[in-house]
Amino acid sequence: MQDRVLAWPRAAKRLVVVSLDVCLALLATWVAFSLRLDTPNWPTGAQWWVYGLAPVLAVPLFVQFGLYRAIFRYTGQAALMATAKAIAVYAALLLAILLWRQWPGVPRSLGILQPLVFFLLVGASRAFARFWLADLDRARNQTEGRLLIYGAGTAGVQTASALGVSGQFDLLGFVDDDADKIGRNINRVRVYGRDEVAGLIARLGVTDILLALPSASRERRNSIIQSLRSLPVHIRTLPGMADLASGRVTVQDLKELDIEDLLGRDPVPPDTELLARNLADKVVLVTGAGGSIGSELCRQILAERPRQLLLLDHGEFNLYSIHQELEGLCAAQDCGVALVPLLGSVTNPVRLREIFHTYRPHTVYHAAAYKHVPMVESNPSEGIANNVFGTLNVAQAAMYSGVAHFILISTDKAVRPTNVMGASKRMAELVLQALASQSGSSAGTCFGMVRFGNVLGSSGSVVPLFRRQLASGGPLTVTHAEVTRYFMTIPEAAQLVLQAGAMARGGEVFVLDMGEPVRIVDLARRMVELSGMSVRDDANPTGDVTIAITGLRPGEKLYEELLIGDNPTSTAHPRIMKAHEGYLEWPELEQQLGILRHAAGTGDVGQIKAVLQRCVHGYTGALDVSA
Repeated sequence: MQDRVLAWPRAAKRLVVVSLDVCLALLATWVAFSLRLDTPNWPTGAQWWVYGLAPVLAVPLFVQFGLYRAIFRYTGQAALMATAKAIAVYAALLLAILLWRQWPGVPRSLGILQPLVFFLLVGASRAFARFWLADLDRARNQTEGRLLIYGAGTAGVQTASALGVSGQFDLLGFVDDDADKIGRNINRVRVYGRDEVAGLIARLGVTDILLALPSASRERRNSIIQSLRSLPVHIRTLPGMADLASGRVTVQDLKELDIEDLLGRDPVPPDTELLARNLADKVVLVTGAGGSIGSELCRQILAERPRQLLLLDHGEFNLYSIHQELEGLCAAQDCGVALVPLLGSVTNPVRLREIFHTYRPHTVYHAAAYKHVPMVESNPSEGIANNVFGTLNVAQAAMYSGVAHFILISTDKAVRPTNVMGASKRMAELVLQALASQSGSSAGTCFGMVRFGNVLGSSGSVVPLFRRQLASGGPLTVTHAEVTRYFMTIPEAAQLVLQAGAMARGGEVFVLDMGEPVRIVDLARRMVELSGMSVRDDANPTGDVTIAITGLRPGEKLYEELLIGDNPTSTAHPRIMKAHEGYLEWPELEQQLGILRHAAGTGDVGQIKAVLQRCVHGYTGALDVSA
């Protein structure tokens, strides 16, 4: 029946609703007369005028207030308010006419009583239509899932309303930690306590839990998620408060729970003076601007209103994508920053000199690098050319053009590296340390380096890989059961890089506080559990997804470190430390760079690794690897 009604033409639907309202106006008049006269009424004499007047007044007013443009199955509080306003005007007109004409046998109080009855009848008809038609949506979507919403606040209630309209989930209840809310109902949906969740899952067949806690601290979210991890449900989340600022929540806002909710930390508020120091009203260049770190640096730099932001990348599509995104942000924020996309490679010194000579940047963030350990291990010559000599090319172009600040984005893999990628990044650090130590030769350029570990969601991060593997049913692949890594979110890393760069005075290696290291196998297990599945292993042979140990890849370490030496120095920022690292003076390093350049140009992998062993403390790469 509902399907046939929904298939009617719009004009037919409106005609039915108008006819219904005419009938309700007449019925409300009969009820009002009957109540006022204390007997069932059959109109006589002048009373017929009131029966005719009621629909004549009501229908045009309902048209004027847009009541016939509403879609009944999506009506809510706004439609009810519009109905109330229309009937309030209707009541004023009806009462004024009754007071003016004073028809015999027509009580003037009818001008108040009849609109009240009419409002109740119209409101009830809309509510009935909404719930009757909503049953159809629920029937169509009954296989989507059975849901609990964790958080009975504003976001949770808005989400429940959106879900009620869409019918995508069967909402079974709210969960909240507030004792004043537990046991009560919100729009006929019961609020439960956290300790009742396990029983609800077993008793009601809950399949999904939605975290509607956009303003909760990271610590509270972690606590809640940890308490839910062992339960056989799929955990989802809402966006943050910024995305909910409009007050509109739709089913499309629901998303997979980010692993940052378990690994991340509450961010330390940035030092606004530090952020703006080398950026505001300056010309800023970012190399590798289309990469995961480079693009986030660009977003945050844009917020500080530089005069011009230069985006350098050798990948056309990546450069196009970040340029389009930043143009959209710039238009939305009306920031007036000149964005310049520059195609070019850091291995091309001629192109770099041309760029630096033309645009004269004040600050450079050098994020361009090959970072994938096995890939660089298999292609060491290209890794050296890009990571070592690309850094040297950009640094020399910066020196010759009088750049004020140059910040290298480095990695924890540069510390006692076991692979070419890590060793090449340490060589890049050595280049900048040596250049910074040359008295008077840097033409005022302040070189600094910022070293940190893995960032969640970057192109090389394990998290996107695990998501793809989960989507295909597994297994999740881990190279070794004891592999441990530091993790940080991309926005936090970029923000700290900008602040650390502003602290640089020349030659410093800054190290970001990455928190506690995480075992990759534990990360894999958490992602499986947060997806509502269980790990299949010897202890649980009936689980859903296996975790496969594939063996360490070439050059991969079990543990990463952030410091070569000991006793780092604290800085003004609690998440930024200053390392004390040894380095080679420029004449000695320049000689080794000459040998390394020749070896990379001829593909002599043995010679490449020999130079890296001489220059990079702790590098243990085997010398017998072929190109």
